[in-house]
This record gives sequence, structure tokens and C-alpha cells, in this order.
Amino acid sequence: MNQPCPGRVSRARHGHVHLIGLDRAAKRNAFDLDLLNDLALAYGEFEADSNARVAVVFGHGEHFTAGLDLVNASSALAQGWQVPPGGCDPWGVFVGPRVSKPVIVAAQGYCLTIGIELMLAADINLCASNTRFAQMEVQRGIFPFGGATLRFHQIAGWGNAMRWLLTGDEFDAHDALRLGLVQEVMASEDLLPRAIELAERIARQAPLGVQATLMSARQARYEGETAAAKSLPPLVKKLLATEDAKEGVRSLVERRPGVFKGL
Repeated sequence: MNQPCPGRVSRARHGHVHLIGLDRAAKRNAFDLDLLNDLALAYGEFEADSNARVAVVFGHGEHFTAGLDLVNASSALAQGWQVPPGGCDPWGVFVGPRVSKPVIVAAQGYCLTIGIELMLAADINLCASNTRFAQMEVQRGIFPFGGATLRFHQIAGWGNAMRWLLTGDEFDAHDALRLGLVQEVMASEDLLPRAIELAERIARQAPLGVQATLMSARQARYEGETAAAKSLPPLVKKLLATEDAKEGVRSLVERRPGVFKGL
């Protein structure tokens, strides 16, 4: 059920799945300062909600986002935008905490500049077959500041990332799939249902196991494999002592789905 939202982002809940919708459709969901702030607050609400296990981020209307509203938001960012109190940094590069739970992005129509960087910071990305991507900051006299220079080459390889970052050229959904930016491409009408279905599958797993898997993988990505390897033994020891781990063994022996409570 949709919750009241005075800002630019809708919130809804489907069981343990938290839906976060960019809701400035008349402006193709371009990011002005209000949308930047409200998205950070929505991420913070998701992080603080103990019943929310996975987030799905999508765009209302025909487009995910046309990128940054250069007229409204660029001056604020140039002065040093900070995540508002109670928020989480959706891009993981601004001042503010990062969300610790899985995030799935579902993109359609335009997915430009800071929208691509929102996907690069997410954990799983889906897109509609009509999605058009571009990271065209170099055409505007600036450069990608939402994390593309940090992450694009990690998934696509150096040459592939530079091909698109240094030209600002547009690419399509099939290019995005080939580059590894998205994991699945589908018809527009199937996009959000598929994202919710995938989120619900993740939400049914052991929450502590999901969180540990995500934490370890992110640590390897951002801090290196050596740092992540050092964290593995104590993390495994901690998880094996949880009620969820015991339930996992019981459900295996009894040949039934596990019922996990995050304990």
C-alpha cells in the first residue's frame, strides 16, 4: 500500500520488499535537489525498517530518469551536497552512510548520467528493452561525479567504460547487458513485476546470510580481496551460531523451505 509522500519519491511495501519510486514523471524523473534529498531519505527509511529486507528502485511514468536537472541541482552539488539527516547515500560517494541491504534497480526509457550511477551502486539491475543509456557529462563540460569513474570500468572493463564515458554516446539495453550494467532485459510491462519477484526470492532467504554475503562481496569490491578474506573466518563463526543457521539445517533434513527470522 502506498504511503503518503510529500516529496519526489513514492514508498510502498510488498511484504519484506520496499518499493522506492522516482516520482517526478512530468520532468522525466530528472533529479532536482528535492528528488536527491527525498531519495536519500527513502533509502534511510528502508535501512531503518527492520521488516524491509530488499529494496526495488524504479521510475514512475515512461522513464527511469533523465539524469541530473542541471538548472536546479548542479549548483547545489557544486557547493557540496550532503545526504540529509536520516538519509542514506544511494550512490555511495557523497557524505552519508550506505544502505547495508540489497538494492535492485529497474530502469526503463531514459536512464541517463546519475541514473546510470544509481545502477552502478546497486546490487542487481534489470531494464526494459526500450531503455536508452548515456553518460554525457563530458558534453556538458563536467564529468561523472556519482561514481561512474569509480565503478563502470570494474564491471565493463577499462576500454568499454572509457568508450562511453569519454564520448557521452548513447547505448541501448542490449549494450547494457553485454557490458554487465544490467543482468536481465525484458518488456516494459514485465519489468516491475519481475523486479518484485526477484526481490521476494531474496527476501525469503536467511536475512543474516544475505547481509553477510552482501557485506563480504562489497568489502572485496571496495577494499580488496585481502581485507575481505580476513573478515571471513569470524563472520562464518558468528553465523553458524545463529538460529537461522540451525533452521537452515533443520529445513534441509526435513526437506522443507526454511523459515528465517533474522536471529
